[in-house]
Amino acid sequence: MKEEFTTKSRRWYDQDPVLSSAMETLEESGDDTQIKIALNLIKIITEHNIEDSKYEEVSDIINATEVDLATQKRNRWYDLDETVRTAISMLQNCPEETRHAIAVEMAKMVVDEIKKNEEEDEEDELDEVEKRLDAHE
Repeated sequence: MKEEFTTKSRRWYDQDPVLSSAMETLEESGDDTQIKIALNLIKIITEHNIEDSKYEEVSDIINATEVDLATQKRNRWYDLDETVRTAISMLQNCPEETRHAIAVEMAKMVVDEIKKNEEEDEEDELDEVEKRLDAHE
């Protein structure tokens, strides 16, 4: 059964299927990956907001985010780390059109980071096997 996305979604990001998928994948990824993605998101969101003239300076973006962070509850998966929490709050405050564009970039970043981590894990395993083989020679 195909999942249906409506304006009555439980979470704000479920209204956009790309963003919803990216958020779900990010939630299931490791802490290091989440933080790397969050830092990249902050950079991308800042660039988009300044390009769109929504804010004139980075400090304006930070101030708007701090107000939202102060009023929000802290019981969501992304509230466990301040960097991730800030990035997601900034994303939530973007205009819908900008949010969708960023969601596409975010989805690519998450997938690329997961692939990179998997490749590094495979390399580590191969190195370990080579060390064991060398020890037996």
